[in-house]
Amino acid sequence: MLYSIKEVRKRYGVAPKSIWRWIREGRFPKPLKLSPTTARWRESDLQAYEDSLEK
Repeated sequence: MLYSIKEVRKRYGVAPKSIWRWIREGRFPKPLKLSPTTARWRESDLQAYEDSLEK
């Protein structure tokens, strides 16, 4: 399953700007770029990120 920025924002309860900042800082998975204005995140990438936080 692929998630939009709106869905990722809801999942983590943060603003989209925070997600993009985390990506720039290397703290969050990079999205798949489906077009220049469309980004989607894989469920598996988000789950791996969450698993890494639990360690």
